[in-house]
Amino acid sequence: MKFNAFALAAAVGVVATPAFAQTAPATAPAAAPQVMVSAPMTAAPVPSVNIHAPASGRCGLFQTCANTRIGLGKGDFIVRLSALGVLPEDRDSSLSLNGAHLGGRVKTTRQVMPELTFEYFFTDNLSVDLIAASTRHEIAAEGVPGLGKVDVGSAWVLPPTVTFAWHFRPHKRFNPYVGVGATLAWFHNISPANNGLTQKVNIGVTGGPSVNVGFDYQVVGNWFFNFDVKQMFMRVHAWAQDSAETTKITAHDSLDPTVVGAGIEYRF
Repeated sequence: MKFNAFALAAAVGVVATPAFAQTAPATAPAAAPQVMVSAPMTAAPVPSVNIHAPASGRCGLFQTCANTRIGLGKGDFIVRLSALGVLPEDRDSSLSLNGAHLGGRVKTTRQVMPELTFEYFFTDNLSVDLIAASTRHEIAAEGVPGLGKVDVGSAWVLPPTVTFAWHFRPHKRFNPYVGVGATLAWFHNISPANNGLTQKVNIGVTGGPSVNVGFDYQVVGNWFFNFDVKQMFMRVHAWAQDSAETTKITAHDSLDPTVVGAGIEYRF
């Protein structure tokens, strides 16, 4: 029995030793991988963007910065200064002398003047604007039988116009629109020609509807370029008399001016 136990232990030891010898390399730590560095690593260049970020944190008056809103939308208030061309159409005019129909037609000159506009956006698409301008026009009667052309005089007209416009591309740099509104025309500083026939001139207050089309384009920062065309519809009634008030010429004229404006505007 003693011999057998000793022999059994020796046999077990002989068998186990190769097993441990085979598993030992598997538990040994793996060699660390070698890293080859051929050149120092550098950061990729950052592409330039045309947006300014001043160190002061404030955006300049003529800068487009990261916090500059693109396009126009709800809550924007705009002041615009434009060059305004007023082109009277003088459609369907008629003249009468002391109540009797007289041939000929009314002719009103064209004029260019500055215009000031105030505009507010109720929503991203809907705005209302008011234009303020006054233009001076020469008035004449043309084609009068036996007289030809008769100078009537001149007058300044103040046509405040309120327009509601629908803007198609809010918050975009290019934003076209269409609008409808109304005009009230008041004639002031009327100067008769003093040519014997027209020494007193009176032009009544008038008004009518208007329609317009145009667009705004954001140039830089809060500065925009605007182009606008309005068609106004108004019929004018006027009369002219001589000094003795024996001759009275009455005129009815569909003035219907086309108003073209182009200018720069600023958003507050």
